Amino acid sequence: MIIDFKPLGKEDKPVLDKFFHARYYENSHLNFTYFFMWRTPYHIQWAVEDDVLYMINEYDGKLAALQPFCEPAKWPEATKKILAFFKERERPVYLMGLEKDYAAFLRGDGQALAAFDVTDDRDNADYVYLAEKLMTLAGRKLHSKKNHLNAFHKLYPQAEYLPITQELIPACRKELESWYTMRSEELADDPFIGYERAAIHEVFDNYEAFQLKGGVIRIDGRVVAFTFGEQLNTDTVVIHVEKADPNVRGAYPAINQGFVSHAWSDMTYINREEDMGLPGLRKAKESYKPEKMIEKFNATVKGDS
Repeated sequence: MIIDFKPLGKEDKPVLDKFFHARYYENSHLNFTYFFMWRTPYHIQWAVEDDVLYMINEYDGKLAALQPFCEPAKWPEATKKILAFFKERERPVYLMGLEKDYAAFLRGDGQALAAFDVTDDRDNADYVYLAEKLMTLAGRKLHSKKNHLNAFHKLYPQAEYLPITQELIPACRKELESWYTMRSEELADDPFIGYERAAIHEVFDNYEAFQLKGGVIRIDGRVVAFTFGEQLNTDTVVIHVEKADPNVRGAYPAINQGFVSHAWSDMTYINREEDMGLPGLRKAKESYKPEKMIEKFNATVKGDS
């Protein structure tokens, strides 16, 4: 069998961490927590062979592979194995979520392996912000965000920021359920919302083992917003989840600013993931004026069907 894949489990974190920490990856998905959270709907599997990490997923009948995680010198041979895997399965070749250096390889030397058609995936590009700007909200471009935050502090002078601890997780779970109840009607047609809800509860089940950092905004004993994330690479943090009561004015900018200020003031960049092509989410992420976008690419083989 070409590449012996197995389903992802929480016990696999040390192995994935080793590979994702070995090089400077910018894609927000390239960390154990992300794959664990979405392993069920995407049927995520992995394998390590010859010191190369391979990962595949399948959703709605479409099989996809990620780029091989290894030193670039190993890319040609690892890519051959991925091509052989798709051939063995009699499925069209589809690689997704590729970082720009591997995409460049497929466009260049990779053409000797197959006629790759590499395309930019704008809907899945990550929004990356300067941590300093998220902490200060200084400048004309972020004036409206600063106003919302000032309004929050004026309306709720008793509000407090606290790091997530085991003692606070039950309150976070309660706010999570409240958030979904309030948004249930507008999210009724979202096929992923139930998976996200279950995934957040699973993360809370394993919060300390996953070595995450998180924070809450608490008002009069009630958690009205929470978030958690982790270090993605040497200078960047990725935010996995951020939830806040939409009826509490300024709760979102408060948890956003508070989390970066208290937990990540020593980091340069904050990666707040992609907008998935959703107009409302794109507008919200663009409103914080990203410092840069992290491009992601997909690849197929011409004539493969």
